Amino acid sequence: MPELTIQAEDGGEFKAYAVFPETEKAPAVVVIQEIFGVNEIMRNTCKRLAAEGYIAICPDLFWRLEPGIELTDQTEEEWDKAFELMNAFDIDKGVEDISATLQTIRKDERCSGKVGAMGFCLGGKLAYLTATRTGSDATVGYYGVEIDKFINEKDGIKKPLMLHIAEEDQFVDKDAQAKIKGGLENNPLVTLHSYPGMDHAFTRVGGDHYDETAAKTAHARTHDFLLKFLK
Repeated sequence: MPELTIQAEDGGEFKAYAVFPETEKAPAVVVIQEIFGVNEIMRNTCKRLAAEGYIAICPDLFWRLEPGIELTDQTEEEWDKAFELMNAFDIDKGVEDISATLQTIRKDERCSGKVGAMGFCLGGKLAYLTATRTGSDATVGYYGVEIDKFINEKDGIKKPLMLHIAEEDQFVDKDAQAKIKGGLENNPLVTLHSYPGMDHAFTRVGGDHYDETAAKTAHARTHDFLLKFLK
């Protein structure tokens, strides 16, 4: 499971965790981290995607702040650190780094040329912005925060986008959800799935709000979506 080096568009370089399937050539999915860095949850997501036949690559988006950060959601200290990093994080630079990762893996001889992206939480917001600002062939966002603040970028969506919305998300209130749905529901490139009763991070294994049934449903929808547009 190699670690790839990505050249940033504005200079410097950063690492990305990568898992390759056994097939000679495969489509790729850039996995966009939560506020906890490239941790075990993100690595397991990459492994799951590789088992489904994708190159999975998770870039260290906090490298400009603190390279190699790896946190869990199990202690107050880690939550405080995660929010500190999120608040200091440059969203625009983050999207640039995702774009650089997309371009790098697309050129890799092991890649079929099709590259998508999938993100969670902070990564869900970045997934939306990846769809509006980059050349991702298909993008999935899970319970993205603050997407409503960037809804004016919706016309930038040129390739398929799927969003999973938790209806009881403590970080995305009902007004924000309504703004997201109202802004995107008539776009034929966008698929919205709303999960009644679910709180933020309902697919994060081991988290307070993990729901196995809803997680399986969301992942099955994502599986079919990526299969359709990347393979």
